[in-house]
Amino acid sequence: MKNKQLKTICTLAWPSIVQEALNTIVTYVDTAMVGALGASASAAVGLTSTVGWLVAGLSISFGIGILAVCAQGVGASDEKKIRIAGQQAFFMTMIVGTILTIVCIGISPYLPTWLGGDVSIREEASLYFMIISLPLLLRTAIFIFSSALRGVSDMKTPMYINLYMNVINIVLNFLLIYPSNRYLGFWIPGASLGVKGAAIATAISFTFGGILISYRYYKNKNFQIYQTGVHFNKNVFQECLRISIPVCMERSVICLGHITFASLVAKLGVVHFAAHTIALQAEQAFYIPGYGFQSAAATLVGNAVGEKNEVKVKQVTYLICKMTFSLMIIAGIILFVFAESLMSFFTPHADVIRLGTSVLRIVSISEPIYGVLVILEGTFNGMGDTKAPFVYSLMTMWGIRILGSWMMIHVFHFGLKAVWMMMVLDNVARCLLLTTRFFQKKWTYRLE
Repeated sequence: MKNKQLKTICTLAWPSIVQEALNTIVTYVDTAMVGALGASASAAVGLTSTVGWLVAGLSISFGIGILAVCAQGVGASDEKKIRIAGQQAFFMTMIVGTILTIVCIGISPYLPTWLGGDVSIREEASLYFMIISLPLLLRTAIFIFSSALRGVSDMKTPMYINLYMNVINIVLNFLLIYPSNRYLGFWIPGASLGVKGAAIATAISFTFGGILISYRYYKNKNFQIYQTGVHFNKNVFQECLRISIPVCMERSVICLGHITFASLVAKLGVVHFAAHTIALQAEQAFYIPGYGFQSAAATLVGNAVGEKNEVKVKQVTYLICKMTFSLMIIAGIILFVFAESLMSFFTPHADVIRLGTSVLRIVSISEPIYGVLVILEGTFNGMGDTKAPFVYSLMTMWGIRILGSWMMIHVFHFGLKAVWMMMVLDNVARCLLLTTRFFQKKWTYRLE
């Protein structure tokens, strides 16, 4: 039984792991390309990146409800429920994507000032955020339609589309960021647009990915859209919302916390903020095992809840947590050893490298615990038990990370390293709270 579960987990997880790896690669390339323009360019892009995470987090949150209901329908062998839930993804995408697009374009001129960015980077930061916000409807489609497909165990389609997007993004970066030059004996034309070019490349890749995922969603046989069209179902839509809204609130709390966190760090100066931003990007590669297995956890736990099988819920969660914890130990060791090399890859600035290396080594110690946290988030999302995780996130993000960072900077006058210690404490506390809830089996009401 265990071997069969292990095989199923790996079958579902490997496309997500590959997708996370691809995302990390393109993020690394983006960060390195912009970093080559100087610390100010890195800070300009990084200033609004936390708001970008909030926007993405909101889209992903609404997809979680679709994924959970579809996965539970699969577990219950309820084809009608799967079809109806899958079709609600279209309406969710149109509503969420339209609202996000209007809001983000509207706030783009003022956002860098609100975040406390240095005057020298505000104009570039504003332009960057506005450009990447233009295709937000299609970017929302990428997240929500991908969740619908994962809910019916189609993990490969989102992976392939992500691959195509990343290739487009990297190629366009070369063509748009830098001036024309000769590389490896070949003359490559360049638009020399700098930060603006990076934004345009990102926006085009989002547009392409959104169109492609929409087509694959339309053709999926489980949802039957190409046969019957899309039909709004109030009850199922509300069921998806009941799961999604607490996740949305949780992601909002976390991302707004990141924004506040970033604004606190921004007050330390451009060099500190550049080190902070680049270190966050560098750390992403070491989350790959956790986020790769998270989708498998959400799908399989959703299936088990649909089957009303408490034992299977626990077996799947324990097994994935053990696998992720082991892999994240290795990831943490690698991060600690190669922290300086990673920072050097992204920027030539000596002070930025020194600061970034210090904070990466601090956070490397907590990587295994963060991996378990990510899996437990997937477990609770899959079973639809999303209210308590929201409360935990509210408590730890604002009670530990934000309040603690404010005190470290304004009361004790410490620097970036102390701020990152608060970030680690936040993650550890949230993991302990979720672990306690799982062991106490307060989620079993979802099986009734």
